[in-house]
Amino acid sequence: MTDGPVRVVVADDQTVVREGIVMLLGLLPGITVVGSAPDGEEALRLVAEHAPDVVLMDLRMPRCDGVEATRRIRAGHPGTEVVVLTTYADDDSLFSALQAGARGFLTKDAGAEEIARAVADVRSGAAGLSPQVQLRLLERLSAPAPERAAAPEQPAPAPAPAPVRRPALPDGLTQREAEVLALIAAGLSNAEIAGRLFVSPATVKTHINNLFAKTAVRDRAQAVAYAFRHGISDGS
Repeated sequence: MTDGPVRVVVADDQTVVREGIVMLLGLLPGITVVGSAPDGEEALRLVAEHAPDVVLMDLRMPRCDGVEATRRIRAGHPGTEVVVLTTYADDDSLFSALQAGARGFLTKDAGAEEIARAVADVRSGAAGLSPQVQLRLLERLSAPAPERAAAPEQPAPAPAPAPVRRPALPDGLTQREAEVLALIAAGLSNAEIAGRLFVSPATVKTHINNLFAKTAVRDRAQAVAYAFRHGISDGS
């Protein structure tokens, strides 16, 4: 994280909304707007030109939508984080954005304080998810996965281990790493995970480093999306 104000680019195809967001951000301490874009292509150009800390990204825009723009920004400019700010909070939009590399996801009814907090969070390396989005993630993670219901039953091995409520774990995850991942998806901090599993915070951190390396996710937001894709949730 660098010192000084957070440098932000705003991308939204609606002129009134875009100018309103720029005006709002201009009133917030510690934030400087360095550019605004009406579509994803212009957002990419501004990122290449200004190397901002954060892009506030709408999803549904002409020429290049927010998901594709996010994917290209994260691939070509890893020092720039993306916070989605959209009218649409449906599951497809949410998970597509997180999988593309967005660290934050807010709806446009978010207040100035919530936007400022999300921008500061992603700049510091944390996820910037609104409480409503976190609740939606938990609801989807706790729902039965359709593909598991349709899958043929597998005979249990003779020396059955502790009961497992999911298919074979992906990417070589151990059972304990999957438990840690599920608790991350449930919104628990490292200290809370340590308390739940009766291990030290240092042990939790080791598990997190290992599972991040195995799954190739970069942060907790992408870990939540990964957990959803693979049906890994806290069933306790």
